[in-house]
Amino acid sequence: MEFRNMFKNIFGGKTEPPVKVYYKTINDYCPTFSNFNGGLYDSIIVRACVDAIARNGAKLKPRHIRSVDNKTQPVTQSNIEYLLAVRPNIYMNAYDAWYKVISQLETHNNAFVYLRWEKGKLAGLYPINFSSVEMVEYLGELYVKFNFLTGFKMTVPYAELIHLRRHFNENDIFGDDAETPLKPALKVIRTASEGIINSIYSSSRLRGLLKITGALRPEDLKKQRDQFVSDYLNINNDGGIGALDTKMEFTPIKIEPQTADSDQLSDVRDDVYRYFSVSEKIINSSYNEDEWNAFYESVIEPIAIQLSLECTAKIFTEREIGFGNNIIFEANRLQYASAKTKISLIKELMPLGILTFNEGREIFNMASVPDGDKRIVSLNYIDASKANKYQVGEDDNKKQD
Repeated sequence: MEFRNMFKNIFGGKTEPPVKVYYKTINDYCPTFSNFNGGLYDSIIVRACVDAIARNGAKLKPRHIRSVDNKTQPVTQSNIEYLLAVRPNIYMNAYDAWYKVISQLETHNNAFVYLRWEKGKLAGLYPINFSSVEMVEYLGELYVKFNFLTGFKMTVPYAELIHLRRHFNENDIFGDDAETPLKPALKVIRTASEGIINSIYSSSRLRGLLKITGALRPEDLKKQRDQFVSDYLNINNDGGIGALDTKMEFTPIKIEPQTADSDQLSDVRDDVYRYFSVSEKIINSSYNEDEWNAFYESVIEPIAIQLSLECTAKIFTEREIGFGNNIIFEANRLQYASAKTKISLIKELMPLGILTFNEGREIFNMASVPDGDKRIVSLNYIDASKANKYQVGEDDNKKQD
């Protein structure tokens, strides 16, 4: 039986170009990027922020559409849409795959998705988790060399990769690292947490001076002290009471450890929230309609635009794009609206023919019904060009003649 593993399932029998040189950019002769982030994702605050963005971004719905003569229509039974919206690869469903991509984007400010082609047909999309990448060149074409934690290496054309970037500023190809702006705030939070733990530990232990009457040799004094510690300052002394004779006197020392107060920690946490453009209500899922809309427009929608543009450019050829093929990532934002807002929208939009019956039912998370794709229009609305004829019986064309 042929030995199979994940590396082979993803890249198949792909061969690397034999000779590669670093791709020289404008500002960096050796463009490389490392996924090492100093354990940012290990922070509970960073992980909560990333999770809030990824779990909502992964709910975006990819669609394959075609625009012809300013008319947009979905492409039915599209293999591409199936891969994007249902099962991108043999290891992940669509939600898991896009969650992973967005998590890597928010954590590392870079995310790669490898497009596997078989006989000219898209066969899978694989999020690539790497340790470092290098941009190289071969025969005038840009390649990306991935280095993995297992020691595997693979070089693939940049044209076969969906590349998402965040904080794309100083580097010519990669998004800037996340460690530099986040590390100071996380260090304060980590130090404060350790200080609280240490203060609890210190407060639970007995501290003081043991005074022994009489002149003793240093070794005897140490022996008496060790005996006292062994008898009363060990885990087995759960009574909390010690007994001393007249030769000993114990004077406790009160320790008041200093820790950061809640306001100081809140200010530091807010710095992390601002970096990810999220609020505590978004993280705790206690947001209202306006707070969700602000979060969607400032965080989720930019990701949807990136995904739409990259998928369209990398999946379709220029000729296919010229025929109107596009990939869009959309979301039903109305599912987060209040019932009052939903009712108002249906009452206002359905008489204008903007919504069908099934689209109105979808707003309330109701299943579609047969013949529910019809539109209704109120007779109170007419074509503006026919208003005079409808109201006073005059024909503008005849009147002009």
